[in-house]
Amino acid sequence: MNITHMLVVIDPTSEEEQPDLRRAAKLASNFPQARLTLFLCDYNAALDGGILFDTRGLEQARESLISHHEERLEKLARPLRQAGHSVNVQAVWGKRLDRHILRAVEEHKPDLVLKTTHHHNPIKRLLLTNTDWQLIRHCEVPLWLVKRADEPLADICASVDPLHEADKPAALDLKLIAAARSLSESVNSHMHLVHCYNPLPRTLAFDASIVVDYDTYASDVRKRHEEAFEELASSNDVAEPSRHLLSGYPEEAIPEFVEKRGINLLIMGAVSRSRLDTALIGHTAERLLDDCPCDVMIIKPTGFVDPSKPAD
Repeated sequence: MNITHMLVVIDPTSEEEQPDLRRAAKLASNFPQARLTLFLCDYNAALDGGILFDTRGLEQARESLISHHEERLEKLARPLRQAGHSVNVQAVWGKRLDRHILRAVEEHKPDLVLKTTHHHNPIKRLLLTNTDWQLIRHCEVPLWLVKRADEPLADICASVDPLHEADKPAALDLKLIAAARSLSESVNSHMHLVHCYNPLPRTLAFDASIVVDYDTYASDVRKRHEEAFEELASSNDVAEPSRHLLSGYPEEAIPEFVEKRGINLLIMGAVSRSRLDTALIGHTAERLLDDCPCDVMIIKPTGFVDPSKPAD
């Protein structure tokens, strides 16, 4: 993928720690022509008096807060500018972070959005927030969710679905492969291709013919997936050692594969079937993305339009 403009979402609650900015800075060294927009959105209920209680004092306090954030953004931008990169900054006031990020995407037209996932102290894990999931559903450009900003991008993997059992169009698989290959070449990393299938568990095989010969059924399922996966990989010149066919629940098998193989970035596709069905990917993907121990990039099909936008 040719990165020409990155929108980097800055966390207003952290003065120093901005993992997605560190990732963006490393990417900028590989894409020196890329511009960066550092975007920050903040909201404090104490400064929101509502319609009946809004005063000039509250408005001035909000303006002061945004001015402070703009100074912070300029400070964060300084090293990047000194390295020769073009950097713009924008700070806004707003309650719905996801909607303001999407408005910034509409305004600035980046070709990549980077956002840090958040650490939830009670269970000591990096988990996607509600904002992350809204962006996964609605962001029209590739979304890079940063989990391990300091790891080099040595191994990049595209997760594909050659039989389209998740209602994913074939063209999206090609787009994922192209993005993984292009990015791998740009950062000099190793590209992988993974497909995970899950035959009906033996304990759930209620059909008499399947129960009698479950092993043959499982073998047939694997063969069907293997043939489709090999055809997709071969037609896209993916080397055999870089092809990985997994069996099991994707939310378990793929994170385990990522950890074992040392994958640094997992590229996945997401689709929306209608304006009413905005939950692009269900509980399986939710668990997969939360448990995946590496950065994740979500890419939509060509022509995807944010289903939350008003109809024309």
